[in-house]
Amino acid sequence: MSVPKLRFKEFDANWSLSSLGKMTTYFKGYAFKSESYKDSGIRVIRVSDLGRESIKTDNDSIYIDANNASAYENWIIKKDDIIITTVGSKPHLVDSAVGRPIYVKNNNEGLLNQNLLVLRPMDKTVDSYFIYAQLLDKKYLTHIELIQRGNANQSNITVKDLQDFETYITSKKEQTKIASFLSAVDEKISQLTQKHELLSQYKQGMMQKLFSQEIRFKADDGSEFGEWENISVKEIFDVTRGQVLAVSNTVSVADTDYKYPVFSSQTKQKGLMGFYKKYLFEDALTWTTDGANAGDVNFRKGKFYCTNVCGVLLSKKGYANLCIAEILNKVTHKYVSYVGNPKLMNNVMSEIPITIPSNLEEQTKIANFLSSIDQKIEVVAQQIEQAKQWKKGLLQQMFV
Repeated sequence: MSVPKLRFKEFDANWSLSSLGKMTTYFKGYAFKSESYKDSGIRVIRVSDLGRESIKTDNDSIYIDANNASAYENWIIKKDDIIITTVGSKPHLVDSAVGRPIYVKNNNEGLLNQNLLVLRPMDKTVDSYFIYAQLLDKKYLTHIELIQRGNANQSNITVKDLQDFETYITSKKEQTKIASFLSAVDEKISQLTQKHELLSQYKQGMMQKLFSQEIRFKADDGSEFGEWENISVKEIFDVTRGQVLAVSNTVSVADTDYKYPVFSSQTKQKGLMGFYKKYLFEDALTWTTDGANAGDVNFRKGKFYCTNVCGVLLSKKGYANLCIAEILNKVTHKYVSYVGNPKLMNNVMSEIPITIPSNLEEQTKIANFLSSIDQKIEVVAQQIEQAKQWKKGLLQQMFV
């Protein structure tokens, strides 16, 4: 049997393997009836209430009458429970994925709804978080992929197959030490995530004030800028589109030859698909013309290539900047056609009316201010990713 490469020095006992079925008990969620829902009372936790790593607090919740609590005591979620989704999309560890584990940090979270189950340690010799940590490892994801049934959009797993998954077990003291250490890493990631969210909220709040002209910048000489103007996109931009480029023709990491970023309609890294040896445009705005992200606008600084699902706005007078990109982002989604595949085509984009600062100096001041916030957000995003990768490496060394 493999042994962990990474261990605390004070522990030298052998590790062993045991199935979830031998280490945990479980209960399935209850199929609450919609006619029982109330505006307040005891919360019912559904699949949609589960975030990537915890129970959501900002989700639209459903409740049942608190006076009926005793009838549902068998479905109460408790601190240190592990919630598993038994129905969902094909496993990718995304919010809607089947088999996704969530560790419950607090008591009184609510009642477990259908399509979910709870795992609890069989006895006090098993640390719940120690088990949960192993459900974040690639070995567990592989197991879920093997046991899931159904199609990509609607898969399910059985309790028996889930309980067959083998986890490591060691002394309770070593479990607790590992669990405490990993929990501290999670807390750091949580703090960084909260910081990222607060910065994003701050940016949104400042944009609201800037674009409603509640807050105005002044010129360098202290004078007031003029009134903003109402204008259509085609009056300040040349409207065009990217070109077809296969992913196989790009590389994932830039080098001396393939140095120009390629943008597409994907959601990761603000549409970055890879890098290519040629570029099409420089300092321009792009927007997604087709698909789920239709209408998303981004300022692309420097030389870049973009695919045919990106529209492009070009300006020789400096209007292609972050200020105008964010102003457009506030309105473009209202013009997306949702008949079939979402679309925002060039002819529609050309006619969109916007209200913008008439002075390029004011646009530049707004763009620089927003860019400084974006840089802070990006630094925190990188810190989160680094922490997650570090944790992933720890898990791989502990649970080889």
